[in-house]
Amino acid sequence: MTVLKTSMRNFFAHKGRMALSAVAVVLSVAFVCGTLVFSDTMSTTFDKLFAATSADVTVTPKSAEDAGDAPRSGKPESMPASVVQEARKAEGVKSAEGAVMSQSVTVVDSENKNMGPTSGGPTIAGNWTHNDLRSMDITSGHSPRGPTEMMIDADTADKHDLKIGDSLRTIAATGDHTAKISGIATFKVTNPGAAIVYFDTPTAQRELLGTTGRFTHVNLTAAAGVSDTELKQGVTAALDKGTYDIKTQKESADDNRKSVSGFLDVMKYAMLGFAGIAFLVGIFLIINTFSMLVAQRTREIGLMRAIGSSRKQVNRSVLVEALLLGVFGSILGVGAGVGLAVGLMKLMSGMGMELSTGDLTVAWTTPVIGMVLGVVVTVLAAYLPARRAGKVSPMAALRDAGTPADGRAGALRAAIGLVLTGAGGFLLYTASQADKASEGSLFLGGGVVLTLIGFVVVGPVLASGVVRVISAVLLRAFGPVGRMAERNALRNPRRTGATGAALMIGLALVACLSVVGSSMVASATDELDKSVGADFIVQPTQPGISITQKAADALGKAEHISHITRYKQINADLTTPAGKTVDGVGMSAADPTYAKDLRRETTAGTLSAAYGKNAMSVGEDFAKKHGLKVGDELKVAFEHGRSAQLKLAAITSDDGSVDNGAMYTNITTLEKYVPADRMPQNDIMFASADKGQQDAAYQSLKDSLAKYPQYKVMDQSDFKQTLKDQVGQMLNMVYGLLGLAIIVAILGVVNTLALSVVERTREIGLMRAIGLSRRQLRRMIRMESVVIALFGALLGLGLGMGWGATAQKLLALEGLKVLEIPWPTIIAVFVGSAFVGLFAALVPAFRAGRMNVLNAIATE
Repeated sequence: MTVLKTSMRNFFAHKGRMALSAVAVVLSVAFVCGTLVFSDTMSTTFDKLFAATSADVTVTPKSAEDAGDAPRSGKPESMPASVVQEARKAEGVKSAEGAVMSQSVTVVDSENKNMGPTSGGPTIAGNWTHNDLRSMDITSGHSPRGPTEMMIDADTADKHDLKIGDSLRTIAATGDHTAKISGIATFKVTNPGAAIVYFDTPTAQRELLGTTGRFTHVNLTAAAGVSDTELKQGVTAALDKGTYDIKTQKESADDNRKSVSGFLDVMKYAMLGFAGIAFLVGIFLIINTFSMLVAQRTREIGLMRAIGSSRKQVNRSVLVEALLLGVFGSILGVGAGVGLAVGLMKLMSGMGMELSTGDLTVAWTTPVIGMVLGVVVTVLAAYLPARRAGKVSPMAALRDAGTPADGRAGALRAAIGLVLTGAGGFLLYTASQADKASEGSLFLGGGVVLTLIGFVVVGPVLASGVVRVISAVLLRAFGPVGRMAERNALRNPRRTGATGAALMIGLALVACLSVVGSSMVASATDELDKSVGADFIVQPTQPGISITQKAADALGKAEHISHITRYKQINADLTTPAGKTVDGVGMSAADPTYAKDLRRETTAGTLSAAYGKNAMSVGEDFAKKHGLKVGDELKVAFEHGRSAQLKLAAITSDDGSVDNGAMYTNITTLEKYVPADRMPQNDIMFASADKGQQDAAYQSLKDSLAKYPQYKVMDQSDFKQTLKDQVGQMLNMVYGLLGLAIIVAILGVVNTLALSVVERTREIGLMRAIGLSRRQLRRMIRMESVVIALFGALLGLGLGMGWGATAQKLLALEGLKVLEIPWPTIIAVFVGSAFVGLFAALVPAFRAGRMNVLNAIATE
């Protein structure tokens, strides 16, 4: 009980000094809890949507599962309308209705502005059915009654200011269709971000499937007293289960959930990973806080020991303080996490993914996880300072309080740090020499962990040398004030090392990702320069769609074009001369001009020959694996088509990143064996201009696609910029998440300086008494902060560039061979670290400058 009282008294006596450490705990716990609440809320939103939109039992063609949401033909898999009548006769069926749905569509307004979501969500078109009434209400107008009418969802109408009577054009594989809005339907549950349009049934069949009398699925409602499972059994008995997939509402919802679970899991665990980094940085802050508090209370602890307190009691006293800090910070962190989740939901809504706070889900496990993590991490971080406090001798009562007990890092610590760093460096070197990226990635991960731990351990040793170098460059110009700032930073290397290490972790990751990102862009640009011969590239701007035939025909009418190349992809089963069949191989079918548009080296044969009659090519690795050589004949069973005997005319080199391992054949060969209505649409198209007509051809191509905003015409410089922008967006998102760790590190610098000022109160008073001005005092503290920040930045950037260079070696095995160090970014981060140091010192320097000289001198 005495230990608890002492801990409570000390905790509240130093509550101001604990505040910044508490903020670190709050931020870290908030990030974890916010991530869990946000991901659980998204899961709840999708679960409600899928449950509401799924019929009691749904019948779909088995082929639809392989085609996915975006079949290559642009038309969804369908089945004859007679299936509806057959299913209606099954036992337990109350009602059955055919439905049509396609996600391979684009909807534009009268100004050709895309009405689809900007969040990456799908645009869905279909017929209005009774099953839709489960999830939607018509809140304005009426459902479509003919080919000139359509209905849209309320969210899309609100985003684009659409109203009844407005005309919209739906672009599908079968052609374009224009209709006026006759009604607006509102979701009963949250729509996460899809844009939905409805037609009457004949129009949906004709415009989405290209024919009437067919449906993509059949919705069945169970009769009273019949369970979904019993209904499924009855329908299975009535239909050919080898031709159709028959699923209950729960099974359909589970399948839909699986389709988004991958995305949700990646986002969840990525954010938790960054929360872990923030926790790691926070550990240094907590260790520093308690180390300095123990040092400042050396005399007090010595007196406690002198009057009978045992080592265990002193140890427990410090750990109880840490426990109080952990509990207090974790409680606030859990609450802040819920607020963070709401903020993320608002942010996602602004980006196009609608999430309602009405679906906010706080599982009981979330606050438990947050509390346990916050408390355990805080107590573990305080263990070493507590252990050090327990070793304080009763004789310490005779010494001045605050005398640093650890002015020099131990030799054992330095040896351990150097061994760990050396072992990590060896693993990084081993990774850089790996023959396969998958093998090297294991060594890379081990090298990153060991070098990071090694730098943290050896940090105090490095501080002595690095701080002197930085000070010689930056501080000597400030005379005695600069030298005092240098000595203050060197006074306790362990403290300086721990403070710098907190900043080092975040900046090391920033530097690593910057190197990897820049190298990816530089490698891709270099590869494009070497391999892409086409002047222009045309590709869709949104996932899940391909280039429709009408758009391809429009491109064909562009002027000043020497040739246009079509490029399609299709799956096929390949049988080698040895009789081995390889299922589901992706093949690329293109016009012969593709050999000019993309320069591919061959190890055998010529690529132009692969575009000959009944000919093809394979990649080098595939040929080696299956013992193939030029002249061999392969049996190729095309998806939705017939089998062909194709002659192997070329083997392409896999030394590159563009179309690595691709198998080529001529589009005319594909057309010979695949029916016209099952032919894949173009995934991408290429074009080259007449000599000297690049600008005119570029404009002509753009003009030809003016009616199709879902496609983009790019010259090579546009394409390179697009790659750069995509990598840049990804890095900016990662930097934003790493920003939390860097904020916690800045708090660590602030806390270190604030406690250091308190520790040196008497010293500061004496310096002020002998003539040091307030301005000089504040400058001294700011300079000390800058040196510590630059020390952490120098270690972090150097370590991160090493990690990034090793990662690039592994990327080189995948064809990304150019190493590029983004020096402007590295220099900007290093200079920015100096400003971080200045910012962190503002409050401590201001408080130090306001000290009363006499009171400071009289401080015990």
